[in-house]
Amino acid sequence: MNAASGQTKASVNISYTVTFPEAQAHYAEVEMDITGLRQKTLDLKMPVWTPGSYLVREFSKNVESFTAEAKGKTIETKKIRKNTWRINSEKLSAVKVKYKVYAFELSVRTSYIDASHGFLSCTGIFVYPEGMLHHPSTVHIVPYKGWTKVSTSLDMVNNDPFTRRAPDYDILYDSPIEVGTQDVIAFEVGHTHYEIAMVGGGNYDREKLKADMPKIIEHEAAIYGENPNNHYVFIVHNTSRGGGGLEHLSSCVLGASRDNYATEAGYRGFLTLVAHEHFHLWNVKRLRPIVLGPFDYDRENYTTDLWIAEGFTAYYQDKVIRKTNLYPVDTYLGSVVGNINTLVNQPGNKIETLAEASYDAWIKLYRPNENTANSTINYYNKGALMALILDLEIINDSRGKYSLDDVMRYMYNTYYKTKKRGYTDAEFKQGLEKFAGRNLDEFYKKYINGLDDIDFGKYLGYAGYKLTDEFAGNNDPALGVVTIASNGKIFVSGVVRNSAAWIDGVNVNDEIVSIDSVKVTDMNTVLNGKKPGDKINVSVLRDGLPLTLPVTLLKKTQVKYKIESVAQPTDQQMLVRKKWLSL
Repeated sequence: MNAASGQTKASVNISYTVTFPEAQAHYAEVEMDITGLRQKTLDLKMPVWTPGSYLVREFSKNVESFTAEAKGKTIETKKIRKNTWRINSEKLSAVKVKYKVYAFELSVRTSYIDASHGFLSCTGIFVYPEGMLHHPSTVHIVPYKGWTKVSTSLDMVNNDPFTRRAPDYDILYDSPIEVGTQDVIAFEVGHTHYEIAMVGGGNYDREKLKADMPKIIEHEAAIYGENPNNHYVFIVHNTSRGGGGLEHLSSCVLGASRDNYATEAGYRGFLTLVAHEHFHLWNVKRLRPIVLGPFDYDRENYTTDLWIAEGFTAYYQDKVIRKTNLYPVDTYLGSVVGNINTLVNQPGNKIETLAEASYDAWIKLYRPNENTANSTINYYNKGALMALILDLEIINDSRGKYSLDDVMRYMYNTYYKTKKRGYTDAEFKQGLEKFAGRNLDEFYKKYINGLDDIDFGKYLGYAGYKLTDEFAGNNDPALGVVTIASNGKIFVSGVVRNSAAWIDGVNVNDEIVSIDSVKVTDMNTVLNGKKPGDKINVSVLRDGLPLTLPVTLLKKTQVKYKIESVAQPTDQQMLVRKKWLSL
């Protein structure tokens, strides 16, 4: 056991001071003071990943000038691992550590500092003493010139907005901090105080946000029966091409396009992102797979259940917007069918199971390459579709008495509130079975751990809808390549598994020069007049060398489904439809 783990929380005091003397050059300077030590060595560690974003990101790569002192004198520090610094603390009760952090990656999961503001994603800013993850700490922010506000879910100390307290490191690392001149929009929902910290400007309507976001919050809280937060913060980074989000226990970080709020599609997209990340405060931050907490910040934390944590949340982001009537029914159904088309048209759907996609997030989802579509699926996408068909089946089989909402509420109350722990694979399956009213072994075998095709028409049929393929009956040929144009040239960026190009050897990075000796300038027209079975000669430049490939065209296999109502829905179908769509 590490010597530090034997020390009580009361015996050690840990505080940080963060300054920005070179904000214009993207640096923060961190001073860490530790008192009450009683150990021979002190190992200080920086996390290698941030919860909610399943990739080892090596945050210690941005640390510079790591030094330590005690009793006014410099003491030796030694880096013993990629993210660990060791200090000889024998006979020392207090140590001061200083280091700089370079922060110039603006995303929802990484820190960013410039002269206009500072965003601190705390896993990449604060080192922690090994064995002391359960210790509290305070963070004092000394703002750069002109910065006047701090936005974070961490509690203030003595009503000082620039001094915050974390009860332990899990909370500190789960509480991003925005410092600058952000526009703060405040409102109340029940007993919970909400803040939106708008960074970077934008054409948003403050009053419209204050009217619409509470609708989302209220519907999500109603699913679980409570809102566990007294204070919640949305940190929104508005940029020219923003996107993405990351959930936290009592806050979230959103990336948005500053000029998109005024369009219907842009505004709806923002609200969908709000619905997704806010839903996570229950699903994954509290109701969670058992391995996702307490966290190991040194290495990957594997689970096969990200299809629940993220996929179900992706399903609910649209369902909640529909419940608020911010999504018309047709728009919602369009989102559903778009998810179906994405999955069915992805060749990786025949290769990677949903459980495998969850487990391998660490090495695949955040590291796509030219073959990703051929070999993987996205657990957000297929997980959302699993939630869809389970929801429809539960509603149908219970004749409208239950829905997936009841599963989520039951699991939240049972595991987060009562057992005070995460759930196992088997336990979530049991929760589903409780409301499905049947054993789901076969369902899991086919769709979670297997590669069976999903009969979406069957499940949508419960609500009186049918799937129609707009491409059905076509006999169009397909080459099977994805291309990009650059400087008047056309390059292959992807080759579809089992397509004509795949079989006959067209490669990614090939420059397509001509087909049947006709120069290619537009890939949309190159197969005009062709049919499946025709043989063509594809001339390419591969690594600068000319090559002609004989290719036999195959039939286009893509589908383009649309959802339509059956002509005369039954009473049972209308019961399901009304429950599902909140009509």
